[in-house]
Parts: sequence; structure tokens; C-alpha cells
Amino acid sequence: MQIANPIYDVVFKYLLDDDRVAKLILSTITKLNIVDLEFKPTEHRSEVKETLTVFHLDFIAKVKDDNGLEYIIIIEIQKAKLPSDIMRFRRYLGEQYMSSKNATYDTLNDKIKTSAVPIISIYFLGHKLAYTKASVIKVQRDYINMIDGTKIVEKEEFIESLTHDSFIIQIPYLKSGRRNSLETILSLFDQENKGEDEHILNIKESDYPKKYHPIIRRLLRAIADSDIRKKMDIEDEIIRDFQTMERIIEDKKKEVEERTKEVEEKDKELDLKNKEVEEKNREVEEINREVAEKDKTIINSVVEFSKLGLSVEKIAEITKLFSKEIIEILK
Repeated sequence: MQIANPIYDVVFKYLLDDDRVAKLILSTITKLNIVDLEFKPTEHRSEVKETLTVFHLDFIAKVKDDNGLEYIIIIEIQKAKLPSDIMRFRRYLGEQYMSSKNATYDTLNDKIKTSAVPIISIYFLGHKLAYTKASVIKVQRDYINMIDGTKIVEKEEFIESLTHDSFIIQIPYLKSGRRNSLETILSLFDQENKGEDEHILNIKESDYPKKYHPIIRRLLRAIADSDIRKKMDIEDEIIRDFQTMERIIEDKKKEVEERTKEVEEKDKELDLKNKEVEEKNREVEEINREVAEKDKTIINSVVEFSKLGLSVEKIAEITKLFSKEIIEILK
């Protein structure tokens, strides 16, 4: 059976637009028993070729569990590794912390009490992290009493409002197996099932329990939608354009680094030559000082010989100077 590749933004949006499917996927990942869900993808559009198409989708869901507690779930899908991704993730996360929409407002003693809704982030990565090989990673917070090392069980609104749990899904490692329900449902993202067309994954519906069949059927309908197929093509083009642009930027950076090294080497050579010139100048100055000292000594000798009444010829004989030089000194 062929299904649409859910790693594409447009396909993932189509998938989570179905409440039943969205609850099934998000509850399996977060282990929350989600009874209510409001899915709000934000489309960032860009003029690409002849059509106005989706450039990137930010996914956010407001959910409520069976205890009546609300959570904001941020979902990021990243097919290819780009240097700008982390800052984009941070920027979007910051926007969600700042948004007044992610808060509840209750009246308490005639006053409005504002409470921040806890945030959970989920990252689907189409690339591998530097060291960790786990297919699904949960980054969870523990309250620890730093004095005695004990774990604090009670949840505090202050802490819950300012920190959050995260789930990182490394898609390249999903092929390791289907050891539990989480790996089973996420195996629908396994890129090893791609054929020649990267938009399509080949799976066997019989490999999946019936409760996951709605997800498969939804992805099956997505591949038949010509508009979705077209937007997948656009996503591919945009990713390729970004990768090309970043390669060009990296090449330019390397060129600049090489030129900077060349300039630094030339500067070192110039500094060395300048030091050599300075050394020679010092040697010349020393020689000039020695010559000046000798000239001063000779002049003093000529003057003293003259005071003793010696003739110019006699002084010239003693000092090895020309008579004209002695006469010039004695003027």
C-alpha cells in the first residue's frame, strides 16, 4: 500500500486536521489521555514560481486531558538539517511563551487570575543528532530538593509555567523495530519505506493494529490529493534552494577564511620584514653614533694639537687627515 510521506509539512497538517488521528498520535507520544484538542497550524507563505504556496508550517495544539488539565503542544517537523533551524525553533517557542492566547483567565474574589498553560514540545527530526541514537527521546523535568537530594512530587504553577517537557523523534532511527505502541505508530514516518518517489511510503496495512488504520487511511487519501502532491513538490524545491544557498554561504565563508589566513600570513611576513628593517636601522644608528664619537675625538685632538703649536702639516701627519680637513676644523 502506498501512503503520503508524513514528514512533509503539508501532509502532516492534513494528517492532524483529523481530530481522531491527531488525538491518537499526540496521546501516544505524550502519554496524555487527550479528550479535547484544538489544532492550529500557522502557515508562513512565500511567492514561489507561479503559485503562492506554503513555505513553512508551525504546528500547535491546545489539548485537555481527562483530569481537565490543559497543555499547549508545539510540534516541529524538520526534513533536512539546516543551520538556521535551532534559532527558528527557539524563536517560535519564545512566541508561544509570550502569547496571551496560551493562558487561562479565571475570576477569583472579583479579580481576574491569569495562569499560563504548560507547554510541551515535540520535534520530528529527519536527521540524526550528534551522539544519541535513541529513536524517541523524552526530556523531562524533575523537581529536586538540592539540600537533601529528594525528589519533590508536588507540581508548582511557577515552575510548570516557565519550563517544559520535550520529545525528540529521530526519524532515521525508527527502523530499529516496533517494540511498543509508540514505535509502531511512529514507524509510519520511517523513511526506509520510500521508493523512487520520496513523496510516497510503501507499507503493509496488515502490519498495524486496527486502531492505527485511520492514520493509514488518512495518509492514503492525502496521496490522492493533487494539491497536496503539488505542495510537496514545492517543499522539495524550497529545501533544495535553501541547501544550495547554504552551501554557497559555506563556500563563501571558507573563501573568506582562506583569504583572512593569507592576509594574516602576509601581515606576519611584513611584521618580520619591518623588524628586520628596524634592526638594521638600529645598527646604522649605532654605527652613526660610533662615527660621530670618533669624529668628535678627532676634532678634539686637532684642536689640542693646534693649541700645542703644532703645524697643520704635523697635525695631518699625526691624525692621517688632509690639511684641508684640519684647516676646516680649526676655522
